[in-house]
Amino acid sequence: MRDTRGPPWRTALLRLSAPYRGPLCRTGQVLGTLFFIASLTPSLVPRGYVAQGLLSGVCVALGYLIGVALSALWQRLMLPTLGEGRLRQALRWLPWICVLACVLMAWWVRPWQDSVRAVMGLPPMDEGFSLRLLLLALLVFAVLLVLGRAFAWVAGRVGTLSRRVMPAPVARLLGIVVAAVLFFNIANGVLLRGALHAADASFRKADALMPPDATAPDRPGSSGGPGSLVAWEQMGRAGREYVSAGPDAAQIAAFTGRPAQQPIRVYAGLPSAPDARARARLALRELQRQGGFERSTLVVITPTGTGWVDPAAADSLEYLLHGDVASVAVQYSYLSSPLSLLVEPEYGEETSRLLFAEVYAYWRTLPAEARPRLFVHGLSLGAMNSERSVNLFDMIDSPIDGALWSGPPFATRTWRQTTNQRNPGSPEWLPVFRDSRAVRFMNQHGTPVPADAPWGRMRVVYLQYASDPITFFTPNDAWREPDWMVGPRAPDVSPAVRWYPLVSMLQLALDMLLADRTPMGYGHVFAPAHYIAGWQAVLGEGDWNRRDTARLQDLLDPLRRQQIEQRRGGGSD
Repeated sequence: MRDTRGPPWRTALLRLSAPYRGPLCRTGQVLGTLFFIASLTPSLVPRGYVAQGLLSGVCVALGYLIGVALSALWQRLMLPTLGEGRLRQALRWLPWICVLACVLMAWWVRPWQDSVRAVMGLPPMDEGFSLRLLLLALLVFAVLLVLGRAFAWVAGRVGTLSRRVMPAPVARLLGIVVAAVLFFNIANGVLLRGALHAADASFRKADALMPPDATAPDRPGSSGGPGSLVAWEQMGRAGREYVSAGPDAAQIAAFTGRPAQQPIRVYAGLPSAPDARARARLALRELQRQGGFERSTLVVITPTGTGWVDPAAADSLEYLLHGDVASVAVQYSYLSSPLSLLVEPEYGEETSRLLFAEVYAYWRTLPAEARPRLFVHGLSLGAMNSERSVNLFDMIDSPIDGALWSGPPFATRTWRQTTNQRNPGSPEWLPVFRDSRAVRFMNQHGTPVPADAPWGRMRVVYLQYASDPITFFTPNDAWREPDWMVGPRAPDVSPAVRWYPLVSMLQLALDMLLADRTPMGYGHVFAPAHYIAGWQAVLGEGDWNRRDTARLQDLLDPLRRQQIEQRRGGGSD
Protein backbone atom coordinates (compact mmCIF):
# COMPACT_ATOMS: atom_id res chain seq x y z
CA MET A 1 0.00 0.00 0.00
CA ARG A 2 1.33 3.45 -0.98
CA ASP A 3 2.30 5.88 1.78
CA THR A 4 0.45 9.16 1.17
CA ARG A 5 1.84 11.02 4.12
CA GLY A 6 4.84 12.36 2.16
CA PRO A 7 8.33 13.05 3.44
CA PRO A 8 8.73 13.92 7.15
CA TRP A 9 9.88 17.49 6.43
CA ARG A 10 6.66 18.18 4.58
CA THR A 11 4.56 16.84 7.44
CA ALA A 12 6.46 18.99 9.92
CA LEU A 13 6.09 22.04 7.70
CA LEU A 14 2.35 21.52 7.39
CA ARG A 15 2.00 21.26 11.17
CA LEU A 16 4.02 24.43 11.76
CA SER A 17 2.07 26.40 9.15
CA ALA A 18 -1.34 25.11 10.23
CA PRO A 19 -2.16 28.14 12.42
CA TYR A 20 -1.45 30.52 9.52
CA ARG A 21 -3.42 28.76 6.77
CA GLY A 22 -7.10 28.99 6.06
CA PRO A 23 -9.51 31.30 4.25
CA LEU A 24 -9.89 34.94 5.19
CA CYS A 25 -12.99 36.07 7.06
CA ARG A 26 -15.49 37.64 4.64
CA THR A 27 -16.66 40.24 7.13
CA GLY A 28 -13.04 41.08 7.83
CA GLN A 29 -12.36 41.46 4.11
CA VAL A 30 -15.17 44.00 3.74
CA LEU A 31 -14.24 46.04 6.80
CA GLY A 32 -10.55 45.84 5.96
CA THR A 33 -11.28 47.22 2.49
CA LEU A 34 -13.36 50.07 3.94
CA PHE A 35 -10.62 50.92 6.43
CA PHE A 36 -8.04 50.84 3.64
CA ILE A 37 -10.07 53.28 1.54
CA ALA A 38 -10.56 55.59 4.52
CA SER A 39 -6.83 55.53 5.25
CA LEU A 40 -6.10 56.95 1.80
CA THR A 41 -8.11 60.10 2.42
CA PRO A 42 -6.13 63.26 3.25
CA SER A 43 -5.40 64.59 6.70
CA LEU A 44 -3.33 67.54 7.95
CA VAL A 45 0.12 66.61 6.63
CA PRO A 46 1.21 65.21 3.22
CA ARG A 47 2.29 61.56 3.38
CA GLY A 48 4.90 59.82 1.24
CA TYR A 49 4.40 56.28 0.00
CA VAL A 50 6.26 54.74 2.98
CA ALA A 51 4.12 56.52 5.56
CA GLN A 52 0.94 55.90 3.55
CA GLY A 53 1.78 52.22 3.01
CA LEU A 54 2.44 51.64 6.70
CA LEU A 55 -0.75 53.47 7.68
CA SER A 56 -2.91 51.65 5.12
CA GLY A 57 -1.51 48.24 6.08
CA VAL A 58 -2.28 48.87 9.75
CA CYS A 59 -5.79 50.09 8.89
CA VAL A 60 -6.53 47.01 6.77
CA ALA A 61 -5.42 44.80 9.66
CA LEU A 62 -7.52 46.77 12.14
CA GLY A 63 -10.62 46.55 9.95
CA TYR A 64 -10.03 42.84 9.38
CA LEU A 65 -9.66 42.26 13.13
CA ILE A 66 -12.94 44.04 13.85
CA GLY A 67 -14.62 41.95 11.14
CA VAL A 68 -13.29 38.72 12.62
CA ALA A 69 -14.50 39.75 16.08
CA LEU A 70 -17.98 40.64 14.79
CA SER A 71 -18.21 37.38 12.84
CA ALA A 72 -17.20 35.37 15.91
CA LEU A 73 -19.77 37.21 18.02
CA TRP A 74 -22.45 36.57 15.40
CA GLN A 75 -21.71 32.86 15.47
CA ARG A 76 -21.52 32.76 19.27
CA LEU A 77 -24.98 34.29 19.45
CA MET A 78 -26.16 31.58 16.98
CA LEU A 79 -27.75 34.14 14.70
CA PRO A 80 -28.82 32.98 11.21
CA THR A 81 -26.14 32.86 8.51
CA LEU A 82 -26.34 32.88 4.73
CA GLY A 83 -27.74 29.65 3.38
CA GLU A 84 -27.07 27.94 0.10
CA GLY A 85 -28.14 29.94 -2.92
CA ARG A 86 -27.18 32.60 -5.39
CA LEU A 87 -26.08 35.07 -2.72
CA ARG A 88 -23.73 32.56 -1.19
CA GLN A 89 -22.37 31.70 -4.63
CA ALA A 90 -21.87 35.39 -5.37
CA LEU A 91 -19.83 35.79 -2.21
CA ARG A 92 -17.11 33.71 -3.81
CA TRP A 93 -16.26 36.81 -5.82
CA LEU A 94 -16.00 38.96 -2.70
CA PRO A 95 -12.17 38.74 -2.33
CA TRP A 96 -11.68 39.86 -5.92
CA ILE A 97 -14.18 42.69 -5.50
CA CYS A 98 -12.27 43.88 -2.43
CA VAL A 99 -8.94 43.69 -4.24
CA LEU A 100 -10.34 45.62 -7.20
CA ALA A 101 -11.76 48.30 -4.90
CA CYS A 102 -8.38 48.68 -3.14
CA VAL A 103 -6.51 49.00 -6.44
CA LEU A 104 -8.94 51.58 -7.83
CA MET A 105 -8.90 53.68 -4.66
CA ALA A 106 -5.10 53.45 -4.44
CA TRP A 107 -4.99 55.06 -7.87
CA TRP A 108 -7.34 57.80 -6.66
CA VAL A 109 -5.16 58.55 -3.60
CA ARG A 110 -2.92 60.88 -5.58
CA PRO A 111 -5.59 63.61 -6.05
CA TRP A 112 -6.42 63.32 -2.35
CA GLN A 113 -2.82 63.72 -1.26
CA ASP A 114 -2.24 66.42 -3.85
CA SER A 115 -5.04 68.47 -2.26
CA VAL A 116 -2.94 68.70 0.92
CA ARG A 117 0.24 69.38 -1.01
CA ALA A 118 -1.43 72.14 -3.02
CA VAL A 119 -2.41 73.97 0.17
CA MET A 120 1.26 73.94 1.24
CA GLY A 121 2.63 74.82 -2.20
CA LEU A 122 4.21 71.40 -2.83
CA PRO A 123 4.39 69.66 -6.24
CA PRO A 124 1.99 66.75 -6.96
CA MET A 125 2.87 63.12 -6.25
CA ASP A 126 4.66 61.05 -8.89
CA GLU A 127 2.88 58.28 -10.81
CA GLY A 128 4.61 55.42 -8.97
CA PHE A 129 3.16 56.49 -5.61
CA SER A 130 0.07 54.25 -5.83
CA LEU A 131 1.89 51.04 -6.74
CA ARG A 132 4.53 51.43 -4.06
CA LEU A 133 2.03 52.10 -1.30
CA LEU A 134 -0.09 49.11 -2.39
CA LEU A 135 2.86 46.73 -2.16
CA LEU A 136 3.96 48.09 1.20
CA ALA A 137 0.42 47.99 2.61
CA LEU A 138 0.06 44.36 1.49
CA LEU A 139 3.33 43.45 3.20
CA VAL A 140 2.33 45.18 6.45
CA PHE A 141 -1.08 43.49 6.43
CA ALA A 142 0.51 40.08 5.80
CA VAL A 143 2.87 40.48 8.76
CA LEU A 144 0.05 41.60 11.06
CA LEU A 145 -2.18 38.77 9.83
CA VAL A 146 0.50 36.22 10.71
CA LEU A 147 0.87 37.76 14.17
CA GLY A 148 -2.89 37.74 14.65
CA ARG A 149 -3.22 34.09 13.72
CA ALA A 150 -0.30 33.24 15.98
CA PHE A 151 -2.20 34.96 18.79
CA ALA A 152 -5.32 32.93 17.97
CA TRP A 153 -3.31 29.69 17.90
CA VAL A 154 -1.76 30.36 21.33
CA ALA A 155 -5.15 31.27 22.78
CA GLY A 156 -6.70 28.12 21.26
CA ARG A 157 -3.97 25.79 22.54
CA VAL A 158 -4.17 27.19 26.06
CA GLY A 159 -7.95 26.94 25.95
CA THR A 160 -7.85 23.33 24.74
CA LEU A 161 -5.45 22.28 27.49
CA SER A 162 -7.45 24.15 30.12
CA ARG A 163 -10.72 22.44 29.21
CA ARG A 164 -9.44 19.33 30.95
CA VAL A 165 -9.78 21.00 34.34
CA MET A 166 -12.34 23.79 33.87
CA PRO A 167 -15.50 24.59 31.91
CA ALA A 168 -15.11 25.43 28.22
CA PRO A 169 -16.15 29.14 28.45
CA VAL A 170 -13.69 29.75 31.27
CA ALA A 171 -10.97 27.88 29.37
CA ARG A 172 -11.49 30.01 26.26
CA LEU A 173 -11.31 33.21 28.32
CA LEU A 174 -8.16 31.98 30.02
CA GLY A 175 -6.59 31.25 26.66
CA ILE A 176 -7.28 34.79 25.43
CA VAL A 177 -5.89 36.32 28.64
CA VAL A 178 -2.72 34.22 28.54
CA ALA A 179 -2.12 35.04 24.88
CA ALA A 180 -2.75 38.75 25.51
CA VAL A 181 -0.32 38.86 28.44
CA LEU A 182 2.32 36.96 26.46
CA PHE A 183 2.10 39.13 23.36
CA PHE A 184 1.89 42.34 25.38
CA ASN A 185 5.02 41.50 27.34
CA ILE A 186 6.87 40.65 24.14
CA ALA A 187 5.76 43.84 22.41
CA ASN A 188 6.16 46.17 25.37
CA GLY A 189 8.99 44.57 27.28
CA VAL A 190 11.16 43.52 24.37
CA LEU A 191 10.29 45.33 21.14
CA LEU A 192 9.15 48.73 22.46
CA ARG A 193 11.74 48.93 25.22
CA GLY A 194 14.47 47.87 22.85
CA ALA A 195 13.36 50.45 20.29
CA LEU A 196 13.32 53.19 22.94
CA HIS A 197 16.75 52.21 24.22
CA ALA A 198 18.07 52.23 20.66
CA ALA A 199 16.48 55.64 20.01
CA ASP A 200 17.84 57.02 23.27
CA ALA A 201 21.34 55.75 22.46
CA SER A 202 21.12 57.19 18.96
CA PHE A 203 19.96 60.62 20.15
CA ARG A 204 22.54 60.57 22.94
CA LYS A 205 25.37 59.96 20.47
CA ALA A 206 24.03 62.65 18.14
CA ASP A 207 23.82 65.07 21.07
CA ALA A 208 27.44 64.44 22.06
CA LEU A 209 28.73 64.61 18.48
CA MET A 210 30.93 67.64 17.95
CA PRO A 211 31.82 68.55 14.35
CA PRO A 212 35.50 69.34 13.72
CA ASP A 213 34.68 72.94 12.80
CA ALA A 214 32.64 73.56 15.98
CA THR A 215 34.51 76.00 18.19
CA ALA A 216 33.51 77.67 21.43
CA PRO A 217 32.21 81.23 21.01
CA ASP A 218 34.68 83.98 21.80
CA ARG A 219 32.14 86.79 21.87
CA PRO A 220 30.62 88.01 25.13
CA GLY A 221 27.10 87.05 26.08
CA SER A 222 27.27 83.33 25.22
CA SER A 223 27.73 80.30 27.45
CA GLY A 224 30.61 77.98 26.65
CA GLY A 225 33.14 80.75 26.00
CA PRO A 226 35.92 82.23 28.15
CA GLY A 227 34.95 82.40 31.83
CA SER A 228 31.73 80.44 31.27
CA LEU A 229 30.48 78.30 34.15
CA VAL A 230 29.13 75.82 31.57
CA ALA A 231 31.80 73.93 29.65
CA TRP A 232 31.50 73.97 25.86
CA GLU A 233 31.83 70.18 25.69
CA GLN A 234 28.97 69.69 28.18
CA MET A 235 26.34 71.78 26.41
CA GLY A 236 25.15 69.16 23.92
CA ARG A 237 24.71 69.60 20.19
CA ALA A 238 21.55 71.70 20.46
CA GLY A 239 23.03 73.92 23.16
CA ARG A 240 26.22 74.55 21.20
CA GLU A 241 24.17 75.45 18.13
CA TYR A 242 22.03 77.82 20.16
CA VAL A 243 24.76 79.82 21.90
CA SER A 244 27.03 80.05 18.85
CA ALA A 245 24.33 81.12 16.39
CA GLY A 246 22.13 84.17 16.16
CA PRO A 247 22.88 87.79 15.36
CA ASP A 248 25.55 89.77 17.19
CA ALA A 249 25.42 93.45 18.11
CA ALA A 250 27.10 94.55 14.89
CA GLN A 251 24.65 92.65 12.68
CA ILE A 252 21.65 94.00 14.55
CA ALA A 253 22.95 97.58 14.41
CA ALA A 254 23.75 97.28 10.71
CA PHE A 255 20.22 96.18 9.95
CA THR A 256 18.31 98.58 12.22
CA GLY A 257 20.60 101.59 11.85
CA ARG A 258 20.51 102.05 15.62
CA PRO A 259 22.92 101.18 18.45
CA ALA A 260 22.52 97.58 19.60
CA GLN A 261 23.75 95.41 22.45
CA GLN A 262 25.17 91.90 22.31
CA PRO A 263 22.30 89.46 23.08
CA ILE A 264 22.91 87.12 26.02
CA ARG A 265 22.27 83.40 25.52
CA VAL A 266 22.67 81.03 28.47
CA TYR A 267 22.33 77.27 28.11
CA ALA A 268 23.03 74.26 30.35
CA GLY A 269 23.17 70.81 28.76
CA LEU A 270 22.38 67.47 30.36
CA PRO A 271 26.05 66.59 31.00
CA SER A 272 26.75 69.93 32.71
CA ALA A 273 25.40 68.87 36.13
CA PRO A 274 24.25 65.62 37.79
CA ASP A 275 20.53 66.44 38.17
CA ALA A 276 17.82 68.87 37.10
CA ARG A 277 18.06 71.10 40.18
CA ALA A 278 21.82 71.42 39.83
CA ARG A 279 21.50 72.31 36.15
CA ALA A 280 18.88 74.95 36.94
CA ARG A 281 21.10 76.55 39.59
CA LEU A 282 24.09 76.41 37.27
CA ALA A 283 22.09 78.21 34.57
CA LEU A 284 21.05 80.88 37.07
CA ARG A 285 24.64 81.52 38.14
CA GLU A 286 25.74 81.72 34.51
CA LEU A 287 22.88 84.15 33.78
CA GLN A 288 23.97 86.32 36.69
CA ARG A 289 27.60 86.23 35.56
CA GLN A 290 26.62 87.31 32.05
CA GLY A 291 24.57 90.23 33.38
CA GLY A 292 21.24 88.86 32.19
CA PHE A 293 19.28 90.59 34.96
CA GLU A 294 20.67 93.95 33.85
CA ARG A 295 18.93 93.76 30.46
CA SER A 296 15.50 95.24 29.80
CA THR A 297 14.00 91.86 28.94
CA LEU A 298 14.65 88.33 30.21
CA VAL A 299 13.14 85.20 28.65
CA VAL A 300 13.10 81.74 30.23
CA ILE A 301 13.00 79.26 27.34
CA THR A 302 12.00 75.61 27.61
CA PRO A 303 13.54 73.75 24.64
CA THR A 304 12.06 70.87 22.67
CA GLY A 305 12.72 67.22 23.51
CA THR A 306 16.24 67.16 22.10
CA GLY A 307 17.15 70.42 23.79
CA TRP A 308 16.69 72.43 20.60
CA VAL A 309 15.68 76.10 20.71
CA ASP A 310 13.97 77.39 17.57
CA PRO A 311 16.27 80.03 16.06
CA ALA A 312 13.25 81.64 14.40
CA ALA A 313 11.98 82.59 17.86
CA ALA A 314 15.32 83.65 19.34
CA ASP A 315 16.63 85.63 16.35
CA SER A 316 13.40 87.56 15.81
CA LEU A 317 13.23 88.52 19.49
CA GLU A 318 16.83 89.77 19.57
CA TYR A 319 16.33 91.93 16.48
CA LEU A 320 13.07 93.38 17.83
CA LEU A 321 14.74 94.40 21.11
CA HIS A 322 17.96 95.65 19.48
CA GLY A 323 19.92 92.99 21.38
CA ASP A 324 18.79 94.26 24.79
CA VAL A 325 17.61 90.82 25.90
CA ALA A 326 18.87 87.77 27.76
CA SER A 327 17.54 84.22 27.39
CA VAL A 328 18.22 81.07 29.40
CA ALA A 329 17.42 77.42 28.68
CA VAL A 330 18.24 74.01 30.18
CA GLN A 331 18.22 70.68 28.36
CA TYR A 332 16.10 67.85 29.82
CA SER A 333 16.14 65.08 27.19
CA TYR A 334 17.81 63.57 24.13
CA LEU A 335 14.61 62.27 22.52
CA SER A 336 12.68 64.15 19.84
CA SER A 337 9.50 65.97 20.88
CA PRO A 338 7.01 63.71 18.99
CA LEU A 339 8.62 60.60 20.51
CA SER A 340 8.69 62.11 23.99
CA LEU A 341 5.09 63.29 23.61
CA LEU A 342 3.85 59.82 22.59
CA VAL A 343 5.89 57.86 25.14
CA GLU A 344 6.13 60.18 28.16
CA PRO A 345 4.20 63.43 27.69
CA GLU A 346 5.18 64.85 31.11
CA TYR A 347 8.88 64.41 30.40
CA GLY A 348 10.78 67.62 31.12
CA GLU A 349 8.22 69.23 33.43
CA GLU A 350 10.55 68.98 36.43
CA THR A 351 13.45 70.71 34.69
CA SER A 352 11.25 73.49 33.34
CA ARG A 353 9.65 74.05 36.74
CA LEU A 354 12.99 74.13 38.58
CA LEU A 355 14.60 76.54 36.10
CA PHE A 356 11.70 78.96 36.23
CA ALA A 357 11.57 78.74 40.04
CA GLU A 358 15.28 79.57 40.35
CA VAL A 359 15.12 82.50 37.93
CA TYR A 360 11.85 83.84 39.28
CA ALA A 361 12.95 83.62 42.93
CA TYR A 362 16.01 85.74 42.21
CA TRP A 363 14.13 88.11 39.87
CA ARG A 364 11.53 89.02 42.48
CA THR A 365 14.26 90.00 44.98
CA LEU A 366 15.31 92.81 42.66
CA PRO A 367 13.68 96.27 42.88
CA ALA A 368 10.56 96.33 40.74
CA GLU A 369 11.67 99.49 38.93
CA ALA A 370 15.11 98.06 38.09
CA ARG A 371 14.50 94.42 37.20
CA PRO A 372 13.93 93.28 33.60
CA ARG A 373 10.60 92.35 32.12
CA LEU A 374 10.22 88.57 32.51
CA PHE A 375 8.71 86.32 29.83
CA VAL A 376 8.58 82.59 29.20
CA HIS A 377 8.66 80.80 25.87
CA GLY A 378 8.56 77.27 24.51
CA LEU A 379 7.92 75.39 21.30
CA SER A 380 6.09 72.06 21.06
CA LEU A 381 6.90 69.92 24.12
CA GLY A 382 8.75 72.96 25.42
CA ALA A 383 5.53 74.98 25.26
CA MET A 384 3.67 72.38 27.32
CA ASN A 385 6.40 72.12 29.96
CA SER A 386 6.88 75.88 30.04
CA GLU A 387 3.18 76.36 30.65
CA ARG A 388 3.29 73.86 33.52
CA SER A 389 6.24 75.62 35.10
CA VAL A 390 4.27 78.85 35.58
CA ASN A 391 1.98 78.70 38.60
CA LEU A 392 -0.23 81.79 38.83
CA PHE A 393 -0.90 81.25 42.54
CA ASP A 394 2.85 81.36 43.30
CA MET A 395 3.32 84.72 41.60
CA ILE A 396 0.00 86.45 42.13
CA ASP A 397 1.69 89.43 43.85
CA SER A 398 4.53 89.68 41.28
CA PRO A 399 3.34 88.18 37.99
CA ILE A 400 5.58 87.77 34.98
CA ASP A 401 4.98 89.98 31.98
CA GLY A 402 3.83 87.33 29.54
CA ALA A 403 4.41 84.19 27.50
CA LEU A 404 4.72 83.17 23.87
CA TRP A 405 3.95 79.46 23.44
CA SER A 406 4.16 78.09 19.91
CA GLY A 407 2.79 74.78 18.67
CA PRO A 408 1.34 73.69 22.04
CA PRO A 409 0.76 69.90 22.08
CA PHE A 410 -2.76 68.58 22.49
CA ALA A 411 -2.00 67.59 26.12
CA THR A 412 -1.21 71.18 27.16
CA ARG A 413 -3.59 71.83 30.04
CA THR A 414 -4.23 75.59 29.98
CA TRP A 415 -4.31 75.64 26.19
CA ARG A 416 -6.88 72.87 26.18
CA GLN A 417 -8.97 74.60 28.87
CA THR A 418 -9.02 77.98 27.13
CA THR A 419 -9.71 76.38 23.76
CA ASN A 420 -12.65 74.40 25.12
CA GLN A 421 -14.02 77.53 26.81
CA ARG A 422 -13.66 79.74 23.72
CA ASN A 423 -16.33 82.23 22.82
CA PRO A 424 -19.26 80.86 20.80
CA GLY A 425 -18.73 81.21 17.08
CA SER A 426 -14.92 81.21 17.18
CA PRO A 427 -13.32 78.14 15.59
CA GLU A 428 -11.18 75.69 17.52
CA TRP A 429 -8.23 76.36 15.23
CA LEU A 430 -8.25 80.10 16.09
CA PRO A 431 -10.29 80.72 19.25
CA VAL A 432 -11.25 83.93 20.97
CA PHE A 433 -11.17 83.57 24.75
CA ARG A 434 -13.44 85.86 26.77
CA ASP A 435 -12.40 89.53 26.38
CA SER A 436 -8.89 88.59 25.14
CA ARG A 437 -7.20 90.66 27.84
CA ALA A 438 -5.09 87.75 29.10
CA VAL A 439 -4.91 85.11 26.35
CA ARG A 440 -4.89 85.43 22.56
CA PHE A 441 -4.39 82.94 19.74
CA MET A 442 -2.48 83.64 16.54
CA ASN A 443 -1.72 81.78 13.32
CA GLN A 444 -0.14 82.62 9.94
CA HIS A 445 -2.71 85.35 9.40
CA GLY A 446 -2.52 86.98 12.80
CA THR A 447 -5.20 87.08 15.46
CA PRO A 448 -8.96 87.65 15.21
CA VAL A 449 -8.73 90.12 18.10
CA PRO A 450 -8.70 93.79 16.98
CA ALA A 451 -5.30 95.45 17.20
CA ASP A 452 -6.58 98.17 19.55
CA ALA A 453 -8.14 95.72 22.03
CA PRO A 454 -6.69 96.38 25.51
CA TRP A 455 -4.37 93.91 27.28
CA GLY A 456 -4.32 93.05 30.96
CA ARG A 457 -1.33 92.86 33.31
CA MET A 458 0.08 89.68 31.76
CA ARG A 459 0.04 88.83 28.05
CA VAL A 460 -0.16 85.22 26.86
CA VAL A 461 -0.07 84.37 23.15
CA TYR A 462 -0.47 80.91 21.62
CA LEU A 463 1.05 80.74 18.14
CA GLN A 464 -0.44 77.74 16.33
CA TYR A 465 -1.12 76.44 12.84
CA ALA A 466 -4.35 74.62 12.04
CA SER A 467 -2.31 72.14 9.98
CA ASP A 468 -0.27 71.14 13.05
CA PRO A 469 -1.33 67.64 14.22
CA ILE A 470 0.81 67.91 17.37
CA THR A 471 -1.62 70.61 18.48
CA PHE A 472 -4.89 69.25 17.11
CA PHE A 473 -4.59 65.48 17.63
CA THR A 474 -6.54 63.87 20.47
CA PRO A 475 -7.30 60.19 21.23
CA ASN A 476 -10.98 61.18 21.13
CA ASP A 477 -10.66 61.47 17.35
CA ALA A 478 -11.13 57.68 17.28
CA TRP A 479 -14.84 57.99 18.06
CA ARG A 480 -15.72 61.68 17.74
CA GLU A 481 -15.34 64.19 14.94
CA PRO A 482 -12.96 66.97 16.09
CA ASP A 483 -14.30 70.49 16.33
CA TRP A 484 -11.71 71.88 13.90
CA MET A 485 -13.37 69.88 11.12
CA VAL A 486 -16.75 71.43 11.87
CA GLY A 487 -17.66 74.79 10.38
CA PRO A 488 -15.29 76.98 8.38
CA ARG A 489 -12.08 75.18 7.43
CA ALA A 490 -8.73 76.81 8.18
CA PRO A 491 -6.83 78.12 5.11
CA ASP A 492 -3.93 75.69 5.62
CA VAL A 493 -6.15 72.58 5.86
CA SER A 494 -7.36 70.75 2.74
CA PRO A 495 -11.14 71.01 2.21
CA ALA A 496 -11.07 67.29 1.31
CA VAL A 497 -10.24 66.25 4.91
CA ARG A 498 -13.04 64.15 6.41
CA TRP A 499 -13.52 62.26 9.68
CA TYR A 500 -13.71 58.46 9.84
CA PRO A 501 -13.98 56.46 13.09
CA LEU A 502 -10.65 55.01 14.29
CA VAL A 503 -8.92 55.74 10.97
CA SER A 504 -8.76 59.52 11.44
CA MET A 505 -7.13 59.04 14.82
CA LEU A 506 -4.47 56.80 13.26
CA GLN A 507 -3.94 59.31 10.45
CA LEU A 508 -3.38 62.19 12.88
CA ALA A 509 -1.12 60.06 15.11
CA LEU A 510 1.09 59.39 12.09
CA ASP A 511 0.87 63.05 11.08
CA MET A 512 2.46 63.99 14.41
CA LEU A 513 5.61 62.11 13.42
CA LEU A 514 5.65 63.93 10.06
CA ALA A 515 4.65 67.37 11.31
CA ASP A 516 8.16 68.83 11.22
CA ARG A 517 8.70 67.78 7.58
CA THR A 518 6.26 70.32 6.16
CA PRO A 519 7.23 73.56 4.42
CA MET A 520 7.93 76.49 6.71
CA GLY A 521 4.72 78.15 7.86
CA TYR A 522 2.73 74.91 7.96
CA GLY A 523 2.45 71.91 10.23
CA HIS A 524 4.94 72.19 13.09
CA VAL A 525 7.51 74.41 11.32
CA PHE A 526 7.08 78.01 12.44
CA ALA A 527 8.22 80.95 10.34
CA PRO A 528 10.16 83.95 11.72
CA ALA A 529 7.52 86.28 10.26
CA HIS A 530 4.89 84.73 12.51
CA TYR A 531 7.20 84.77 15.52
CA ILE A 532 7.77 88.47 14.91
CA ALA A 533 4.03 89.11 15.08
CA GLY A 534 3.75 86.95 18.19
CA TRP A 535 6.59 88.71 20.01
CA GLN A 536 5.22 92.12 19.10
CA ALA A 537 1.87 91.16 20.62
CA VAL A 538 3.53 89.87 23.80
CA LEU A 539 6.08 92.68 24.20
CA GLY A 540 3.61 95.47 23.52
CA GLU A 541 4.16 98.68 21.64
CA GLY A 542 7.67 98.92 20.22
CA ASP A 543 9.59 101.15 17.85
CA TRP A 544 9.08 98.99 14.75
CA ASN A 545 6.78 100.30 12.03
CA ARG A 546 5.22 98.12 9.35
CA ARG A 547 7.94 98.83 6.82
CA ASP A 548 10.75 97.87 9.21
CA THR A 549 8.83 94.80 10.33
CA ALA A 550 8.42 93.66 6.73
CA ARG A 551 12.16 94.18 6.15
CA LEU A 552 12.93 92.01 9.17
CA GLN A 553 10.61 89.29 7.91
CA ASP A 554 12.31 89.40 4.51
CA LEU A 555 15.68 89.01 6.24
CA LEU A 556 14.84 86.13 8.59
CA ASP A 557 12.42 84.00 6.56
CA PRO A 558 14.89 83.03 3.78
CA LEU A 559 17.62 82.42 6.37
CA ARG A 560 15.37 80.10 8.38
CA ARG A 561 14.24 78.30 5.23
CA GLN A 562 17.86 77.58 4.40
CA GLN A 563 18.52 76.31 7.94
CA ILE A 564 15.56 73.94 7.68
CA GLU A 565 16.83 72.46 4.42
CA GLN A 566 20.24 71.86 5.96
CA ARG A 567 18.86 70.43 9.20
CA ARG A 568 16.49 67.91 7.66
CA GLY A 569 19.41 65.81 6.57
CA GLY A 570 20.09 64.97 10.22
CA GLY A 571 16.70 64.19 11.73
CA SER A 572 13.92 66.06 13.48
CA ASP A 573 13.49 67.84 16.74
